[in-house]
Amino acid sequence: MDRTNGLFSEKPSKIKKSKSNTIAASIKTAHRTLEIEAQTITNLKASLDADFEKSVTLIATSSGRIIVTGIGKSALVGRKLVATFNSTGTPAIFMHAADAIHGDLGMVLPTDIVLCISKSGETPEVKVLVPMLKLRASQLIAMVSHRQSYLAKQADMILYTPIEEEADPNRLAPTASTTAQMAMGDALAMALLTYRGFSSADFAQIHPGGILGKQLYLRVSDIYPQHECPRVQNTNSIQDTILEMTSKRLGCAAVLDEQKRLIGIITDGDLRRMLTQGNDIASLQAQHIMNTPPKTIDQNALAVQALELMREHSIMQLLVLDEDRYVGVVHLHDLLREGLV
Repeated sequence: MDRTNGLFSEKPSKIKKSKSNTIAASIKTAHRTLEIEAQTITNLKASLDADFEKSVTLIATSSGRIIVTGIGKSALVGRKLVATFNSTGTPAIFMHAADAIHGDLGMVLPTDIVLCISKSGETPEVKVLVPMLKLRASQLIAMVSHRQSYLAKQADMILYTPIEEEADPNRLAPTASTTAQMAMGDALAMALLTYRGFSSADFAQIHPGGILGKQLYLRVSDIYPQHECPRVQNTNSIQDTILEMTSKRLGCAAVLDEQKRLIGIITDGDLRRMLTQGNDIASLQAQHIMNTPPKTIDQNALAVQALELMREHSIMQLLVLDEDRYVGVVHLHDLLREGLV
């Protein structure tokens, strides 16, 4: 009630949604979004038709590049696909459709193949651009959701990305359509990768930076030389063994026989276990407490393989071999420092 000029009047009541109802509706929308986009991607399988096969063959055998173009959200998808193409061995350049008709067309060479991405295939910029592209590029591939659109009719090949509806509640915001474009572009890039036989070694050559690159090129031989090489002979005393392990600071020492052949390893854990057993330390030798056979790795192995062995055996060190000769130690801390863990 409200007192106004001595009279009572009722204020109109406001119905408020509870926070629990609001979040429940939001989560329901999120589920629906994922379901629509997942179904959109599943539907794309039927689009891997003869035009898709021709596109793969054309691009893989071309001496030119892929020029990817689009406008709006399709342009953003195009930028991502260019990065994917380049990182998997297919040279690509992005050209924004709006900038193209204001001078950037100069980047397109006669040997290049243009991939134009558009949901409708009818945007004004695309309609202006397409005739110019057909004059400059060797072939035009359209990634489009409407086969009867202007872009589709002008293209040499069509990568068809049909959508039944966008995923937002108003069916307006590019959601399912951009998901379809991204997935189709990834499918094309992976098909090209397979066609060319692009290997992990090729991948490493163009990804030398970061953790991914290190996993593909960093070898044990790049790591172990930074350490000293802890070693004792099998008949050395425990005191000498402790001194060697302490001075080299790797928590272990390799045990060699009289012919300098590797026969075992002693770790800090072995020393602790020895002390708990109450043995007469003065009478013990390295061979009495060593572990055999020691876990080893070849110096030419990838560092990530050393990490896998350490995880498999729950250990922190591996002895490194040059063929059959002991040459050093790689420690878990080395792999941590390189960012592999």
